[in-house]
Amino acid sequence: MAHVAEGPVEDGAAGRGPRPPTLLDALLPIVVLIALLALTIIVFGIDATNGPLQVALLISAAFASLMAFKNGYTVAGVAEAAVGGVTSAVGAIFILLAVGSLIGTWNMAGTIPTIVDYGIAIVSPTWFYLTAAVVCALVGMVTGSSWTTAGTLGVAFVGMASVMGLSEATAAGAVICGAYFGDKMTPLSETTILVPRLVGGGLTVGEHVRNMFWTAGPALGISLVIFFFLGLNADPDAAISTDAAREALGQAFDISFLNLLPLLLLVVFAVFKFPPFLSILGSALFAGILALFTQWDAVTAFVDNPDYGPFLTGVHAVFAAMATGFVSDSGVEPIDELFSRGGMASLLTTIWLVLGALSFAAVMEHAGFLQRLLQPIVSRARSRGSLILAVNSSGIGLNVIAGDQYVADVLPARMYRREFSRRGLAPQVLSRAVEDSGTVTSVLVPWNTCGAYISGVLGVSTAAYFPFAFFNLLSPLLDIAYGYLGFKVPKATRDWADDATTPQDPDQDQDPEEPHHE
Repeated sequence: MAHVAEGPVEDGAAGRGPRPPTLLDALLPIVVLIALLALTIIVFGIDATNGPLQVALLISAAFASLMAFKNGYTVAGVAEAAVGGVTSAVGAIFILLAVGSLIGTWNMAGTIPTIVDYGIAIVSPTWFYLTAAVVCALVGMVTGSSWTTAGTLGVAFVGMASVMGLSEATAAGAVICGAYFGDKMTPLSETTILVPRLVGGGLTVGEHVRNMFWTAGPALGISLVIFFFLGLNADPDAAISTDAAREALGQAFDISFLNLLPLLLLVVFAVFKFPPFLSILGSALFAGILALFTQWDAVTAFVDNPDYGPFLTGVHAVFAAMATGFVSDSGVEPIDELFSRGGMASLLTTIWLVLGALSFAAVMEHAGFLQRLLQPIVSRARSRGSLILAVNSSGIGLNVIAGDQYVADVLPARMYRREFSRRGLAPQVLSRAVEDSGTVTSVLVPWNTCGAYISGVLGVSTAAYFPFAFFNLLSPLLDIAYGYLGFKVPKATRDWADDATTPQDPDQDQDPEEPHHE
């Protein structure tokens, strides 16, 4: 994430600090951003994420820079902030590249085809969406990562939906609901560890998770009921029958339990808390090598070079699947279209989107524009309910404006902590509000790092899955409702705002595992 400052950074010339921004200064870059984003969506539609949105973000970052210069910030200072914002995303970018390679080799090794084959044989259309949400919730709790869950089983569930003739958008929504619930309900999650530390007050991860359950549990429960009724009323319209699809899968790949070894290896890595990038890349490489022994016919058809011997064919297949993705050649168009994907190159547009969003966020933060926008919201929140509403609104707004969930978590956690303590509210009330808005809604914004990632790996646009991400939509609404009703809003027994538990910057005070994007 971009560097987070408590106020405008000293950056002026001749020893003078820059001028504090006015509200108009802070609002103008937002107006420009919204106007350009709306224009690109109107002109290009869902294809806007293939380049036009990125251009809009970079132009907006340039405009924000001009506003910063006007207030006395130096070119060198603004440039350094922009570079720092982009640099902070390097960990997330490496994970994106690793997931791209994993999708390519898991397809080539038959891992995803095997999951799809078993899934369509076991799960009926009526129970499909509910099953996808529950399984992804359980896997999310084990891995502690919504990103890993969506990039592995999520891809398979969307694939199953395609084969079964069900809605891919609804399937993506079910995957997201489950993955984000699991991510919030485990002490292995990066944001679940980070947010209590930012809030301070002696808040433990266990206390934070237990208090979050009161919004996350009902949100998932309601989501599962909706998914059940959506499945009950589903009208499958597959291009080929389920039996024909399984037969085509059996012809294109050698379906067996051995193909699930890369998934098992990834779970083992997660349990033993290996770094996410190394875990995902290691599983991808293992799957590529496994394919040479279990899917040789698919490998040779993919490479399609009779001049190569076995060694060169294997090397070519593994590197090509990891770099540009696997291409299936079964002769059955729906099957080939479904499993011809992946590769690091497939996520380069997503990475471009992330870089554009973080450049804009870094300039806005460095110039004090984000803090200036939040200050009136903090000061005008009079009641308990309006204060919790303000935190949720800030988190959602920062996800839209800054395009990064960590900015949306860090700024509200720091800016509201003193006010929550002053009003006698326990720290877990603030931490839950931060997570229910900053973390959970990040996936709903196309140019947010989370939205861009999930859309990229699932192959479903944010606009398409947005109305089916029930858990993510309900979580902040429930938190706000609890705030006004006073339900599960514990009181503090002391003033906790000055507890020295908040790290200066989460980028400088991390466990080996965190924070990186989930």
